[in-house]
Amino acid sequence: MASPSRTSSGSSLVQNSASEEELRVVVDQRKRKRMISNRESARRSRMRKQKHLDDLRAQVAQLSEENHQIGTNINITTQHYSGIQAENSVLRAQVGELSNRLESLNEIINFLNTSNGVFGSGVAYSGPMEPVDEFLNLNPFGLGYSNQAIMASSEMFQC
Repeated sequence: MASPSRTSSGSSLVQNSASEEELRVVVDQRKRKRMISNRESARRSRMRKQKHLDDLRAQVAQLSEENHQIGTNINITTQHYSGIQAENSVLRAQVGELSNRLESLNEIINFLNTSNGVFGSGVAYSGPMEPVDEFLNLNPFGLGYSNQAIMASSEMFQC
């Protein structure tokens, strides 16, 4: 009885050994398959990372260009603002000068209206206003007056 058990025991060892070998082959195949899969996954991951870096670099270039354009626009706008500010200062000075002239002219008109044609030694004068004009030196060439607005422009005061 011992001998049949040895035979069955020996054949089971061979079967165990064969099934262990098959198991090892299956495990090795799975390992290889998993290793290939992991390599492919790592390759895809590197490709995604590279694409992301390329996209970020393109975005940096685009934003840098936009930043440059905005800086240029700011410089142009600042120069335009400075020009307008200078022109505004000239116009304000002209307004002040013209206001002073107008005030002086209004004072002269008021003086002439209140004097009622009397000037100098208190002698009334009812003739044309040339002697008063010559006296005040308002019309040195004896030209007739025209009621026209005094025209001024910023070009007159630019250097």
